[in-house]
Amino acid sequence: MDRSMLQDTPVRKYLLTMTVGFTEKANVNATVHKFSDDFDVMLFHYDGRTTEWDDEFPWSKGAIHVSARKRAKWWYAKRFLHPSVVAPYEYVFLWDEDLNPDFFDSDECVRLVWKHGLEISQPGLDATRGKKTYDVTTRRSGGGEVHRNTVGGPGNCSDVHRRPCSGFVEVMAPVFSREAWACAWHMVQNDLTHGWGLDLNFWRCVEDPEQQMGVVDAQYVAHRGVPTLARQGNPETGGGGKVRARAWREFADFKARIRNADRAEAAAAAAAAAPLATRPPPRSK
Repeated sequence: MDRSMLQDTPVRKYLLTMTVGFTEKANVNATVHKFSDDFDVMLFHYDGRTTEWDDEFPWSKGAIHVSARKRAKWWYAKRFLHPSVVAPYEYVFLWDEDLNPDFFDSDECVRLVWKHGLEISQPGLDATRGKKTYDVTTRRSGGGEVHRNTVGGPGNCSDVHRRPCSGFVEVMAPVFSREAWACAWHMVQNDLTHGWGLDLNFWRCVEDPEQQMGVVDAQYVAHRGVPTLARQGNPETGGGGKVRARAWREFADFKARIRNADRAEAAAAAAAAAPLATRPPPRSK
């Protein structure tokens, strides 16, 4: 990491982080220009190419650059976005490099996030362009500013109170308050690369997920769905198929860890609530 920027320049109000490869430079440049001077920019370089950015883009000289080859977004986040690093910022944007920002304005997004009390949010995904996985994160038409749950209905969500039907944002473009990130950072697993399953558990980091998590309709992006790990500087052995297989394995591992943690917490709570008379006597020393 180039720490000179951290030492010589006071931090700004917000932080934009992106995991990037130089082949996506045009889209990254377009994205950075959608963010105002109230943002510091931190780029995580998975292809090892850093100096070329300074040569081509004047804003790059004021950005923080972190280079580690063949790594992924949440790997960087765990190592370089410790809550103590993010603490000076009101909000941190953890964005992928393949988001088309044509209809996005950073200051207006922050204004709406603050206005609606969203601790974890994301811009809506363009309903007519790009890749979409969940109904709840797709932009709603009709002129609304934000929405917090899916519309439900056949083939969608039978229970809007369950993830991913409400209290949900995706991993490709989350926006965290500093308080929410201080919690979410601890869920990011040090030994897992892809971060699959994190978004199904972000709700644990707010008191009221159905009110404090939401999607900003008035500021939206299109998810282009560029397969970064398979093609953009990190071709793991076997190509895209093995990358996806590893992601599914890690997803299963993460779900098992969450399940085990929930069971342990429930058991501890039950033990603490048990009447004193039913508890075993302390062992003598």
